Amino acid sequence: MSRKIAIGVDVGGSHVSCAAFDLVEKKYLENTLVESDLDNHASSEVIIGVWGDTIKRTMKIAEDKNIAGIGFAMPGPFNYEKGISLFTGQNGKYENTYGLNVPVELRKYLDLPENFKIRFINDATAFAIGEDRVGKAKDVSRSLSITLGTGFGSAFIRDGLPVLDGDEVPGQGCVWHLPFEDGIADDYFSTRGFLKRYEDRTGVGLPGVKQLAELVETDLVAKALFDDFGLKMGQFLKPWIEKSGIEMLVIGGNISRSYPFFEESLVGFLKEQNSDMRISISELKETASFIGSATLADDSFYEKVKPLLKKM
Repeated sequence: MSRKIAIGVDVGGSHVSCAAFDLVEKKYLENTLVESDLDNHASSEVIIGVWGDTIKRTMKIAEDKNIAGIGFAMPGPFNYEKGISLFTGQNGKYENTYGLNVPVELRKYLDLPENFKIRFINDATAFAIGEDRVGKAKDVSRSLSITLGTGFGSAFIRDGLPVLDGDEVPGQGCVWHLPFEDGIADDYFSTRGFLKRYEDRTGVGLPGVKQLAELVETDLVAKALFDDFGLKMGQFLKPWIEKSGIEMLVIGGNISRSYPFFEESLVGFLKEQNSDMRISISELKETASFIGSATLADDSFYEKVKPLLKKM
C-alpha cells in the first residue's frame, strides 16, 4: 500500500473530531487528534467548513502529502453508500444538510481531486470495526460492540466484517430499535433513560450518569437502578448473544465508565445462563471510531464492506 496514512472522522451532535491512522502498521497517531465544536443547526456551508477545517488541521499535523483517504463515522439517517445526508430534523440535528452530497462538497472545500476517497459508515459500526481491528475484540472472530451514552449503539462483527442481516442478528444488524419494556431499547439503555428512571423515583433531576454513579454508595435508589441496568442488559442481549455465537462483548460510551456499578448484575445473570462470553470495557473509547472509519480507505477492506452500506 503506497499510501498508508488515512484520516478517520467521528461526527457527533455538538462536535466533530478526527485523527490519522497508519493502515499498514495498524497504529493510531495520537498526536494528530483534532476536535472542533459546531452548531448542528447551522447551514450546510458552515457545517462543511467546520468539518473541512478540522480535517485540514489533522492532515497538517500528520505531515503526509499522500493521504490514502478520509473515512467518516457518521450517525444516521445517512446514505453511507453515496455519502448523502438524510437528516430531516426529526432527530434534532443537521437538518440543513438534508440531500447534501458530502464527499463532493468536502472535495471542493479541501481542494481535493474528484477521485479522492471520502467514505462513510455508521458510527456504531465504525467503533466495532476499530475494536475488532486493534481493540478488545481483535483475538475473536465473533463480537458485539455496544456504545452506551446519548443513544444505544451496537454492531455485530463476524470475521472482521459487520453482520447486518440473517437469523443471527436483528434487522439492520443493531439492537437500538428493538421493543423493550414500554418503548424501545434506545429509550432504556441510554443516558436519558437512566436519568428519567431516577427522576421518576426521586423527583430529582441529574445532569448525567456520572453524577448518578457518585450517589451509589449513599443512595439506595441509585444503586438499585445500576443493578437493574446490568440485569436488564443481560436479559435483553442474551438471545442475540446466543444466536450470533458472540465470544466477546465490548462496552463503550460514557456509561461504560460506570461499569463497576452494573458489572455484578450483568455478569451474574450471564453466568446463571451458563454463558462463556467475555466482557471487556473499551480502552480505545472514541479512538475506535477513528480507526474503524479510517480503515475504509483500505480498498481491500472497503470492497468487502461496500455491499453492506446500503443496509445500514
